[in-house]
Amino acid sequence: MFGSGKNGKDAKGVKKAPINPNAINTLVVGSEFEGNFRSANDIRIDGSMKGNLNCEARLIIGQPGSFEGDAECQSAVIEGNFNGNLIVSEILQVKEKAVVNGIIKTKKLIVQSGAIFNVKCTMGEQNIAADNKKVKSEKEGSKPATS
Repeated sequence: MFGSGKNGKDAKGVKKAPINPNAINTLVVGSEFEGNFRSANDIRIDGSMKGNLNCEARLIIGQPGSFEGDAECQSAVIEGNFNGNLIVSEILQVKEKAVVNGIIKTKKLIVQSGAIFNVKCTMGEQNIAADNKKVKSEKEGSKPATS
């Protein structure tokens, strides 16, 4: 009577849990994860993660944490180790004990004194928008014309 008509189920008929905007996914110290991870909410990594990460909110890599791979998020705070490619649509904060290596694209950047920041970094809103268009066209299978 009051629902959407789908009874809160996804395309496979599995009941969906309501989204909690305050929820934080946490990979605790001593935990390891390898593979692809997607989240609509914040994620905090205090353990070890290798793979691809797509976070529609904030990515936090805690001081004992490490990440290796490709990550895309709205904002990020790095206190631990990051090695890979990172696209941040808003602001990236690199704390004093962080070690960051790789390729970074972000709208805004804060790097605290003491951080190790060995990256190729491009900044600005136009760079993020152009990269998002490129990624979207690659996912759709379109290729640029060559002559």
